Amino acid sequence: MQSLQSLKAGSNLRRPTAWRPQPLGFTAIELMVVVAILAILTALAAPSFTPLIERWRVMQAVDGLQSTLYFARSEAIKRGGNVVIRKEPTGTNGCNLATANADWDCGWYVFVDTNRNGTLNSGEEVLQRFAPPSNVMVTRTGGGVSIQLSRWGTIEGTYIGFNIVPLDKSTSDPAARGLCMSSAGRIRTVKSVDIPCTN
Repeated sequence: MQSLQSLKAGSNLRRPTAWRPQPLGFTAIELMVVVAILAILTALAAPSFTPLIERWRVMQAVDGLQSTLYFARSEAIKRGGNVVIRKEPTGTNGCNLATANADWDCGWYVFVDTNRNGTLNSGEEVLQRFAPPSNVMVTRTGGGVSIQLSRWGTIEGTYIGFNIVPLDKSTSDPAARGLCMSSAGRIRTVKSVDIPCTN
């Protein structure tokens, strides 16, 4: 009997401890290591994204200019002419890039030129405005601050050409594009090797 009681008393001494859940989550050191690794990977990858971003900006400007030309043509046909595309002057929306007549970097607008003088006067309707993305240079080959469209949607002259390049880059840059519009109204986009447009 005593041995059974002593066994019971001894078993009380050897009772297993209660299970306690371990805390979940990350330690501060683990988080700092992960953040440091991410910072290093970002610093290594950032330069490779620059050409991609430049291409996106150029294509956004090309698409905007192309859609403006199509829109202006359709409006000229619909209204019987008197539709003009004109570059925004330097200083528009804080843009200081378009200092020369050939520089369309600050954007452009389409308006109804009721008095046919080629400039926007009070009372004349603005149909569309477009501001290209920042850090993109838009240059019209042959210069000119405006493009006049006839009642048939054609332009004056033989053709219109635009060079769209990343800021402070040349037309030989891989991201550069040219936009060409023939006198009949055909619009096409060319790569840097075919800049400037000749027809």
